[in-house]
Amino acid sequence: MAQIHIVSDSTADLSKEQVDKFGINVVPLTVSFGDELFTDGIDLTPSEFYKKLSTSSQLPKTSQPSPEVFRQIYDKIASEEDTILSIHVSGKLSGTLSSAEAASKMVSARVIPVDSLNASQGVARSVLVAAEAVRRNMALDEILSITKKSVASTISIFAVDTLEFLQRNGRIGKAASLLGSMLQLKPILYADPEGMVAVYDKVRGRSKIIPSLVSAALKNVSADEPVNLSVVHSNAEDKAIMLLDELKKHYEISDLHIGHVGPAIGTHIGPGAISLMIQPSFDVLLSRA
Repeated sequence: MAQIHIVSDSTADLSKEQVDKFGINVVPLTVSFGDELFTDGIDLTPSEFYKKLSTSSQLPKTSQPSPEVFRQIYDKIASEEDTILSIHVSGKLSGTLSSAEAASKMVSARVIPVDSLNASQGVARSVLVAAEAVRRNMALDEILSITKKSVASTISIFAVDTLEFLQRNGRIGKAASLLGSMLQLKPILYADPEGMVAVYDKVRGRSKIIPSLVSAALKNVSADEPVNLSVVHSNAEDKAIMLLDELKKHYEISDLHIGHVGPAIGTHIGPGAISLMIQPSFDVLLSRA
């Protein structure tokens, strides 16, 4: 019997529980500190990464998986009559999607690459929607439809402690206008509809960050219906918990995740960042035309 498989990559920061629940296949990126190479999420955990980040004289870099890595995974999990939904970090932020697209032409199974237009658990949110649709035995066109709704409806808003990492790794995107002008201002950034990093707001002082993030969530996703919510951080758990506590005052949460930003994304945002990824719940998305 033909099956539908879900593939993503390690930038999605999927937890072990999320992966195990749905049988999601995760393709790891490579993180390097100089000549030291690590496989994201396999031989470099978030805690190990942030410890190394604070002690290493060299800033880390990431490398996308090659098309051959994707090909091997696609061939391993799927037969000719199967379909693979391969959902990945924004194509504007990484070449990972391009590798998946190249590999899709090398295998006998049908592979449908999907640009999440997002990063970290912003990717995961659409991966989990697709996986839930598969679990409910929905038809392929229905799965693709609700996945597209998820991509369009997922809002990712984050605050970084410094723009240094985004700038040095070439991922600063439309936030480049902030360089040299921040002083005491703290940038509130987001993944824009094109899948690029852009400026959402600027606040004065750290105390305004969490209220600004909550306000942004409420402006973009209604609190009148249940939501799926992820709160993630790069070695800033206390701030993440404070953010989650504030969001809980406003939203009925259908599915919740709180956790670390992994090495692949942590390389680009640095330590001290907090982020929320929010979307309408699965059943709310399903009810929308």
